[in-house]
Amino acid sequence: MQNAQAHMARAIQLAERGLYTTMPNPRVGCVITAADGTVVGEGWHQRAGMPHAEIEALNAAGERARGATVYVTLEPCSHTGRTGPCADALVAAGVAKVVYGMEDPNPSVGGDGLRKLKEAGIEVAGPVLEEACRALNPGFIKRMTLGLPLVRSKSAMSLDGRTAMASGESKWVTGPAARADVQRLRARSCAIVTGVETVRFDNPNMNVRADEIALELLAAEAAAEVQPLRVIVDSKLRTPARAFILQGDAPTLVVTTAQADQSRRERLEKAGAEVVTLPADPAGRVDLLALLRELARRECNEVLVESGATLSGEFLYRGHVDELIVYVAPKLLGSTARPLFELPIERMGSVLPITITDMRAVGHDWRITATTDIER
Repeated sequence: MQNAQAHMARAIQLAERGLYTTMPNPRVGCVITAADGTVVGEGWHQRAGMPHAEIEALNAAGERARGATVYVTLEPCSHTGRTGPCADALVAAGVAKVVYGMEDPNPSVGGDGLRKLKEAGIEVAGPVLEEACRALNPGFIKRMTLGLPLVRSKSAMSLDGRTAMASGESKWVTGPAARADVQRLRARSCAIVTGVETVRFDNPNMNVRADEIALELLAAEAAAEVQPLRVIVDSKLRTPARAFILQGDAPTLVVTTAQADQSRRERLEKAGAEVVTLPADPAGRVDLLALLRELARRECNEVLVESGATLSGEFLYRGHVDELIVYVAPKLLGSTARPLFELPIERMGSVLPITITDMRAVGHDWRITATTDIER
């Protein structure tokens, strides 16, 4: 069992190499060992459309895969997508045993790959290090099981809980190390969501920039190669046609409501945006649950919310945030500066509970990570 855990731990390390590049597919790693425990092949899924981890490992092992044991972080697939079924490839290679980290979370195919292996006479064991294997793909798992992406909300504030001056000036609350950390959050996300007010006041690009991500050159370039979808929540289509977020190679989606002035749609579409009408909530704003369902339909696993106090507060208050990330800068902006969130809370009995899971220094700033316990 100890050897199985060690080999699975190595497979997890390999899977992590695809942290920024595999979307919308899951991050998967694979290790193949001979009968004496010697590693004869390793692989990981690098990006959608390329060979899966098992195929990479089988190619590395060659004939040594016959009679070998395979350690893979996710149940081998049994269906044909952009590539063929990995379960079939393992059977054809003549492996003797497959040890898996977790079952496929897709309810329509979960367990099929393991059954196919067993029917072919291959010994199957697992799950092994399941919690760590699940941690590789929280967004993929949520999308497969609930039809929704995993949502992270990122904010930056001063020590006195302020995000910008009353005028809207906010560059820069945090330092370079924190901003590089945010670049890595963006790179692992399928979509970045912001509000029209942020676009109008800050005019951000909301893209991944290889020269700012603080990774080694090849990893940085790979992370920036496939840009996340930039999403603007704009109920009245007030996004300026010359906004930076509409420029560059990264795609931009503007989500609005039927109540918006549709004559503005053509202006944004000519500027390069895709405009989609979604249902409105009782206040006439874009329904955020409908937005998340739309992003899941577009195969978005992990979504990063980078917006002002109003939209970030609405995501949080409605219970749509899975993970809250706040960067705290060692400075004071004063009582007239803008708050972190706009939340309609008036009594202690109505406070929103969170659980802090991590706190660490990032340069001169601090990063607090928390999970939310809000159900609405």
